[in-house]
Order: sequence, then C-alpha cells, then structure tokens
Amino acid sequence: MVVEGRAPDPREARSADEFVALLRTLKDESGLTFRELSQRADAVGDVLPRSTIANMLGRTSVPREELLAAFVRACGCGPAEVGDWLAVRKELAVHGRRSAAAGNGSGDRVEGGGATGAVGGDPEDGPARPPSAPPAGPDPARRRRVPLVLAAVLWAVVLAVAVATTVVLLGRDDDGPDTRRATGPVAGRTVQIRSVHSGFCLSEERGTESGKLHQVPCEEETIPGFSLQPLGGGVWRIATDHPVYGPGCTGIWNGVRENGAPLQDQECGKRDEAEQFRIEPAGSPVEGYRIRPVHTRLCVGAEKYSKERGAELVQTNCAGERKSLFSFDPVAPRTDG
Repeated sequence: MVVEGRAPDPREARSADEFVALLRTLKDESGLTFRELSQRADAVGDVLPRSTIANMLGRTSVPREELLAAFVRACGCGPAEVGDWLAVRKELAVHGRRSAAAGNGSGDRVEGGGATGAVGGDPEDGPARPPSAPPAGPDPARRRRVPLVLAAVLWAVVLAVAVATTVVLLGRDDDGPDTRRATGPVAGRTVQIRSVHSGFCLSEERGTESGKLHQVPCEEETIPGFSLQPLGGGVWRIATDHPVYGPGCTGIWNGVRENGAPLQDQECGKRDEAEQFRIEPAGSPVEGYRIRPVHTRLCVGAEKYSKERGAELVQTNCAGERKSLFSFDPVAPRTDG
C-alpha cells in the first residue's frame, strides 16, 4: 500500500509522458504486482485486467478516466489523491501540456479542489486536501473570474475532443487512414498489431477457442500478446503469448493457400511456411507495413478491407495494399509484477 508522503504527486507532471512515468512510480511504490492490483480493483467493483495495466504503463498518452481511477485506487490512494490524478489527467487530455506555473505544491489547489488553470471544480475530482501553507499571490477572494465566454469555449473544446474520440472508437467512419505514425518490427518487443486502415488492433474473439484473429479497439485488452522473432532473410515469426493457452504462433489457418483463409493463433510448428511472414514497409515516407505469408506471398488484411469492429483478419490479394498496412505499436510485456 502507498505510504502517506511517499506517493508521487501527479501535479508534478507537465506532459502525458511525465504523467505515465509517475503512474509507473506509483505502481512501484505500492509494492503490488499486476495480479494483486487487478484483484484489489475487482474487490471494490472496478474492472482492471492485468494486461490493461501493462498497456497503460507502456503508453505515452493519458489513460481513460475510469481506468486511471481504478488503478490509483488499487494502488492505495484515497479520494483526495484520486481527485488529484483525475484533475491533472483532464488538463493534459484537453491542453496536451501543463505549464510550470501550475506548480506541484500545496499552493496549486484552488477553491473547489481543481488544479490551477481548470475552470471551476468538478464533483468527480473528490474533496481537496487543505493546503499546508497559504497560497502565494493575491487574496483568492480578489482573483479574477474566468469570463463566461472563455469558459464556454473551453467546454466546447472538451466536447469536441469527446465527440472525436467517440467516432474513433465506433469504427472510424471517415475514409482516411489512421494518422498515427506507423512503427516497424523490432525483434523481441511486445507489441499490439494495429491496422492503419481501421485503427483497430488484432485480438482473438473472446469466449471461443478457435484462435482466429479479429480487429477490436486498441484500448481494450487485446489477446494474445504479440512479439516478433526474426528468422533471417527478411522473414519473421509472429510469436504469441496467450494468458490461458500459453506460447504459440500466428499463422494462416491449416496452411490454406486460398484467399480468405483466416489468420489464427495456434501452437508453433504445425503450419511450416504458413506461420512465417515477410514484413515490408510501404509508402515514402513509410505509411505502414505489409504482412505477407511466405507460403503464398498474399497480404494479411481485414476481410473485404472492412473498417468495422470485429472484422476477421484473413489472407487476401494485395490489390488493396494501402488497406492492408499495419503498425507494430510497443506495449509493456504481460507480467505479474
């Protein structure tokens, strides 16, 4: 459990990177494993899978509010500390960075428990801790109020961000590709395999034992974990780590050569070249990477190049190769601590 006075202060963060680094410190100082954190969250009705914690701590963006709250509660933070984390997270999500003027000491707090720069307080942020010293600067009673017009603009920005996020999670209705920079293969690194076309990540369908891979929101817990093993000559094996079935390999189902054969997680060594892939960059600058089964030289992509959540991944012809590009986004490896 976090000891009072030793927990990191989220108000020290000036960027999303620094914020996530403080979350890693909080986890380390709690002395709890990923499994223990998940169990503590479950005991109070929160949902906090172990691999989701690992993904959150391996990213460079702020986590979702409900995930953040569940995590810091599981680490032993009380309502006031949870409020601090949520307030800083909100500011970073809206503005991208926090200025040095925001401070990190007791003088940061304003009436209502919000961080400096926030418009008013938020009931979800929890009660504020009393400052240990009076804040510097003018008497709080004489501080200027934020003009109503500015407040309206800020809320409009928040609403726009929420709407944009909703569109992304519902399946990216626009016709353009994912604009995030694609990451190439690196040996041994744990990754999520993200479709540049749809913005979704590869995952097995839950509740089945088929091992077939579908595309789901990357923010969800994706299974199995993927890593890349070079075989030489530009050929790679996509190794998998399933939380139930253990190590395996991704390959084309039963080594089938026809278009439409599904991509599947299975034991290694059963499909020969059908579980070996050439991973080739496409575009200049690189827009993404083609995944091509060695036994057919076709391309991996969503069935019918679908951008819909849940679409199955198959081998298909490369005529729509710009719709069959992927990124290998690094994440923290699945572990119990």
